[in-house]
Amino acid sequence: MSTPPAGTTKKRLFSRNDYLAPLPIPTGRKPSDVLNTIWRKNDVFLDIGNYSIGSAVMVIWPMVMLFTLMYYITSNPIILRGGLIIVGIPIFYVILGLFREVPLPVRFNRQRREVCVQQADGEYWIVPWESVTAAATQHSSVSQGGRATMGMLFIGFENPDPHAKEDNKHYSLGFGCGGGTTAMALWECMRSYMEIGPDAAPEAVALNLGGTLRDYIDYMRDKGKTRGWLLTILWEGVFGVFIFNAPLAGYLQWKKLNPPPSLDYPAIIEWSKPLPPEQWAKRSPELEAAIAQREAELLAQTQHMDQT
Repeated sequence: MSTPPAGTTKKRLFSRNDYLAPLPIPTGRKPSDVLNTIWRKNDVFLDIGNYSIGSAVMVIWPMVMLFTLMYYITSNPIILRGGLIIVGIPIFYVILGLFREVPLPVRFNRQRREVCVQQADGEYWIVPWESVTAAATQHSSVSQGGRATMGMLFIGFENPDPHAKEDNKHYSLGFGCGGGTTAMALWECMRSYMEIGPDAAPEAVALNLGGTLRDYIDYMRDKGKTRGWLLTILWEGVFGVFIFNAPLAGYLQWKKLNPPPSLDYPAIIEWSKPLPPEQWAKRSPELEAAIAQREAELLAQTQHMDQT
């Protein structure tokens, strides 16, 4: 597929598209795994999954609390029935998702500078890292309730087989992270891992957290030391527990992804083994030049902001 160069932004009245790769140049954003997509991380590879039952719970739970509060105040049976319909359908799909197999992750191998994409039928592709496409899309709509903005991060992969059928030439992942800078921060988790190193990417926090209330309390203690207790109790305690039900979301996520599925074909296992440093793949000259140019642009932007 032909895509605009990385760094290109196309704006319309109610939409914005930011093209991030190829080539994977810096976005200027700090890596942030906003959807807990990192399932495994080591010195050789990064596993990115597109399964987040915990996020679904944290979206549904505020609606449950809202309708419960409205019914408690009004005792109106219409609100109760409407709430059961509006909330009941997504809850049904969440429960259904608990009994389905978790989709396999996409594996980014930084030493080989390649990506392994496994298909549902067992086929897998080995794709050059620098050929991966990424774009952040954002769309807005205006109604009587005000302006609503939604967005996605799309990451695309091309089948390396030149004889592949038309319906098997492209594969993409979509992440409902809101688009814009949030999508860039999520993309930076993958880009920074591949271009800078493992320490530049976040850890698999959601999977290391554990699934009990005790684990969540320990998590709050760690946040309290770094963020301050007032903000931690307000955000992680009040909002996290009562508004978003983060302990339940974390438990379900941990239950389904402990351990996360792995790519267990013998050829992929061999491909995932570490290489001697002298055998590591290098950046292309085109990417080297593009990164240098982008870093100079970001530095100039920072200096301009400091001066103003």
